[in-house]
Amino acid sequence: MSASRRKGAADALGPEEPEKNGPATGRSARSDDGAGPGHTDGTDGTDGTDHMDDIDHTDDIDTEDAMDSVDPGDADLLAALLDGMDAALCAFDADGVVTHWNREAERILGWSAEDAVGRRGFAGWAVRTADAEEIETRLMAAMHASGRQVHEFALVTKDGGRVLVRTQSAAVRGPDGKPAGLYCAFSEVHAQIDLERSIALSEALFEDASWGVVLVDADLRPAVVNAHAARSLGMGRTAVLGRPLGELLTQGVEEVESALTHVLAEGAPPAPAEIWVGVRTPDGEKRRCWRSGFLRLASPLAEEPVPLGVGWLFQDITETKQTEQEAALLRFRVNQLHRAARAAAECEDPGEAATVHLDFALAGFADHALIDRVAGTAPADDGPVRLVRVAATPAGAPGPSHLAGHAGIPVRYGRGHPALQCVERAGSVRASAGSAGPEAARDWAAARQWPPGTVHALCAVLRSRGRTLGVVTFLRGAGRTPFERTDSLYAEDVAVRIAAALDLEALGKAAR
Repeated sequence: MSASRRKGAADALGPEEPEKNGPATGRSARSDDGAGPGHTDGTDGTDGTDHMDDIDHTDDIDTEDAMDSVDPGDADLLAALLDGMDAALCAFDADGVVTHWNREAERILGWSAEDAVGRRGFAGWAVRTADAEEIETRLMAAMHASGRQVHEFALVTKDGGRVLVRTQSAAVRGPDGKPAGLYCAFSEVHAQIDLERSIALSEALFEDASWGVVLVDADLRPAVVNAHAARSLGMGRTAVLGRPLGELLTQGVEEVESALTHVLAEGAPPAPAEIWVGVRTPDGEKRRCWRSGFLRLASPLAEEPVPLGVGWLFQDITETKQTEQEAALLRFRVNQLHRAARAAAECEDPGEAATVHLDFALAGFADHALIDRVAGTAPADDGPVRLVRVAATPAGAPGPSHLAGHAGIPVRYGRGHPALQCVERAGSVRASAGSAGPEAARDWAAARQWPPGTVHALCAVLRSRGRTLGVVTFLRGAGRTPFERTDSLYAEDVAVRIAAALDLEALGKAAR
């Protein structure tokens, strides 16, 4: 509820009726003698009717001349606007008399508009008497200052408590431009501090945060991004806005859009999600792992929560994730080597033990594998290298390796074949079809006597007792990544065990 007062006028908002709108419509409703400061001489205040002919328009404190002709409907509108404000509002005329008091002010202090309107200053009711003079001086100084004045002081509630408030005061000027009063908007300091903290947090997130922050609208398009997110996406902050996610990410778009849609419909997930995405960089496309958190944004002004979009916060954990994956892969491979050694120890035939090592090595590492042994004795430096197939995995359906090469016929490897290079260098050799098309990749594999569909190969030399015994070749199809340096190290560990088994087999044959 709000009320309005005028010096020299019964009611600037129009004629009133006794007890119809209560004290909020004018001061005459509070006057016992009908001739209070809100009436001029000769005005009969006892019948509740204003004599508009006697109004002195020169002392108005309203900021607009049109208020002199406002009808009761406009007065109700003004009261509704004041009462609907989120901030507490009170206003004073030039003499310091309270003219307006809205519902938020009543909520904070407990004093109603009937209690407040018509009082001179805050002394004796809204502030302690000892503080009244200082507070009134600071408030009334706003009438003669430019702009808004901000102060903090304690007000007294109706039940006797005290509330620390922050006020913003500014002058209200009359038609002649001279100060005719002032308005004072105030709120509880802790509420103001909470608001300032929220604003400060928002600004910090969008300026200095060390993780990416993206506000996505209901159409799943970025509406606001911070500097960190723009750098992660490889674009400027303004270039990202309003663009579909498919134009910003080369991989992982479906996962991100699915998460955003879920948050809009169901709310924030209980834990962060790790999403692999592809981003464009000056060095080309790169895969990154972003640990992402999502928050549904709803309008605080609506009675029912209206989704405004989703807040997407992410942090790049690619290096940490890769380290975790490498550690897990290393543990798996060490376990495979251990299991293979125990299984091979139970084999009576050393050749069968070699295939056991090969089968255990294939799990999660390659699609096919071959073991080729040097025919006869180790070749001289200037002699040709001939390799005989000892064991191979099935080229069709998966299954255990099988022994071969009993006839001792050399494999027809052409000059420069990776297996021959491996024997000549006594070191690992990696080969790949690269970005060749399907037809070219098939021709590439066929020319090297490898199963169809092979696009990546890794050859590791078999050495035992200072001699080169042969080579083991691991093959991958198009669905796998090329072999890397860490893969070569693992292949060399497997090759050592296979070479020992083949050497033991050769010693057994020589003994017979």
